[in-house]
Amino acid sequence: MLEINNVSMAYANGKINAVDGLSFSLKAGEIFGFLGANGAGKTTTIKMVTGILPVKSGSITVCGHDITKDPIAAKRAFGFVPDSPIIFDKYTGREYIDFMADVYGVSKQDRERVTSDLLKRFSLADAFDKRISGYSHGMKQKIAIIGALIHSPSLWILDEPMMGLDPPSAFALKELMREHRDAGKTVFFSTHVLDVAEKICDRVAIINKGKLVLCGDMDEIKRAQGDESLEEIFMSVAGGSDE
Repeated sequence: MLEINNVSMAYANGKINAVDGLSFSLKAGEIFGFLGANGAGKTTTIKMVTGILPVKSGSITVCGHDITKDPIAAKRAFGFVPDSPIIFDKYTGREYIDFMADVYGVSKQDRERVTSDLLKRFSLADAFDKRISGYSHGMKQKIAIIGALIHSPSLWILDEPMMGLDPPSAFALKELMREHRDAGKTVFFSTHVLDVAEKICDRVAIINKGKLVLCGDMDEIKRAQGDESLEEIFMSVAGGSDE
């Protein structure tokens, strides 16, 4: 579903390695948590996976498509929700979703089915025909989630998706993530909320200073670490900050 092979990214003329020889893979039918302290390289990695940043060293393959050699096919296979959603503020919510659906070639019937369900889950129906410029951060996050799911992607990528969501919306998001996995698809998300990752992830990868320090099945990792909590495991292998 997603193959990251020996990927590196350096800044400041090669003096700072944001991502350093990173390799791991995701399979169909799993929720995969991508964890690390601030500055560990999570968002840089996600930006390379989604084609926002170029892959200059190593390779990234999305559903069999190299993000560098075949970017359009790769991007059609995933839906992406960034940590700070950048949406066309002059559009209404409906216009934005129709735009996203048009980009991915989603039929009118399918877009209406997906949109109707998700608007109910996120309690956004009353704002759907209002301009996004008047939305709160949480509302923008929810419309971005709907836009990312409008084409039922095989791979759903989320960068800190809980930011700005109220408890009912966060609960709805976790339900959607589980449903996506149960449909045989894949969720790849970064988060600082370790208790959420511990509860819903099938596998996790932890990175520190751009390097992979731990990757594997959530239950197996906990057994190998003496049944410690994910928070305790995280602090032992990647604790600290970007300072």
